[in-house]
Amino acid sequence: MRFLHLVWRNLARKKARTVFTLLSVLVAFLLFAYLGAIRQAFTMGIELAGQDRLVLRHKVSLIQMLPISYLERIAAVPGVKDVSHFTWFGGIYQDPKNFFAQMPCDPERMLRMYPEFLLPDEQKKAWLSERTGAIAGRYLVDRYGWKIGDRIPIQGTIWRPKTGGDTWEFNLVGVYDGKEKGTDTTNFFFRYDYFDEMRRFGQGLVGWYLVRISDPDRAAEIAAALDATFANSEYETKTEPEKAFIQSFANQVGNVGAIISAVVAGVFFMILLVAGNTMAQSVRERVCELAVLKTLGYSNGLVLALVLVESLLLAGVGGGLGLALGWQLARLGDPTGGLLPIFFVPLPWLGAGVVLAVVLGVLAGVVPASQAMRLRIVDALRRA
Repeated sequence: MRFLHLVWRNLARKKARTVFTLLSVLVAFLLFAYLGAIRQAFTMGIELAGQDRLVLRHKVSLIQMLPISYLERIAAVPGVKDVSHFTWFGGIYQDPKNFFAQMPCDPERMLRMYPEFLLPDEQKKAWLSERTGAIAGRYLVDRYGWKIGDRIPIQGTIWRPKTGGDTWEFNLVGVYDGKEKGTDTTNFFFRYDYFDEMRRFGQGLVGWYLVRISDPDRAAEIAAALDATFANSEYETKTEPEKAFIQSFANQVGNVGAIISAVVAGVFFMILLVAGNTMAQSVRERVCELAVLKTLGYSNGLVLALVLVESLLLAGVGGGLGLALGWQLARLGDPTGGLLPIFFVPLPWLGAGVVLAVVLGVLAGVVPASQAMRLRIVDALRRA
């Protein structure tokens, strides 16, 4: 600690240079934090996908449907604990840009399948007792200003009601919250029995099944058994882990993780060059002073440590401020106004940022610090 005043004096020697270097590191780590929030938004739900849940869909495509009669046959397969079904509705609320998922389902089975969806008991009872009832995630309710008891009109683009026209009306009877941060609260669920009775075609068909298994280690074995059950039938199936199913949707917009990693790597490399050049220039300017320190008895190791601490301090302060600012900005919510409903910087990403700041400090300072350590007093004084 008694040598920190030397580090501080060296940083204060060229105030403008120190400030701009600090700002460059800050901006880099602000970008790093923000990219982490974007990556989290595009991989929404993948990390939280249940290890004990499988998705069973039509073998050809997700848009091909399956019979509701498969429900009991799936439940009878050894290793299956529970099963539910969902169907993509694909409707429009007020404007096509107001996109969110709407799915008819069996209320009791859906809530058993997703224990991370928290719905008050009285709202669950209301949903079970009202055929036109629906529940929505907290994000949707906050976004559109809905409240319990509102009538929500959804314009059908695929499914149209028997009553004529293309508009379905649902009574909002419940709002579910997420058990964990990052839980998807952007969905709108309504009752399958009402939907199946009122749609003009497709009675008795569902989009896909969600299957809970007793042993996640047997996921591949149970998936194969499920698909074998329906092999050579009119509706053959493909079963995969829920995580893989969700990832397939995320990959439709590209490998976001790889893109973000490439951007972060490019930014990190450029900031490393800037910080390294700054430290090298600082050491070159202090050759005589370093020689004097060695003359006064400062060891090579201590001189090395002083230069490294200076580099680490720049990277640590700049990186810490950048991460803190990025985290705070992400807390303000989705900057796109609805495209990225889940928007926050995950703690592991912040932890990686801290490690990256230390690595940046070491890499930027190790070469000039080594030069300072190897500096001979006679050579240094000769340059003066």
